[in-house]
Amino acid sequence: MATENNNEQPAVFFDRDGTLMKEVHFCHDPVNVHAIPGMCASLRRLRMQGWLVFVITNQSGIAYGKISLSEYEAVHCELMRQLDYQVDATYFCPAVPGGIERRRKPDIGMVLEATKAFSVDLPHSYFIGDKATDIECGRRAGMTSLLVTTGYGTQHLSCGADKIFEDAVAAIDFILRKSALWDV
Repeated sequence: MATENNNEQPAVFFDRDGTLMKEVHFCHDPVNVHAIPGMCASLRRLRMQGWLVFVITNQSGIAYGKISLSEYEAVHCELMRQLDYQVDATYFCPAVPGGIERRRKPDIGMVLEATKAFSVDLPHSYFIGDKATDIECGRRAGMTSLLVTTGYGTQHLSCGADKIFEDAVAAIDFILRKSALWDV
């Protein structure tokens, strides 16, 4: 789905933990990975409608020594398997909060990497997450930011999200309904 008069595609950027999968604090074991019910089918619907799908995730557990890089990769591989690999690319930042790392959300470094690697139409794109940092990242990048109440979402209800949804499946349904109006 190219938008307006360019070849750029809209995208949906997702936080990982608490958004695409059930929250497990510093998840280090693939056995604890459980995709949000219905996510695989919803991601497939997005991609069939021409949307790009990205995962943008802070992983400070690596810097804190709570999980190793190989444990992160094993957890991520299991999630991708459960989602039937319906993701175009994943970007992660292992830095701790409060540093000068420009990739760590709410900064938009990882979003800019995706935009550079793919032809992304940011003004028509969305960021979905369960924390204020996700909402702020989307806003800073010029996207519509959607909060989900899975994960830590209920603790961030006043973060200024454009809309709030029960889960990412409901948020995707909203995006697909809204984008159908573009095509009319």
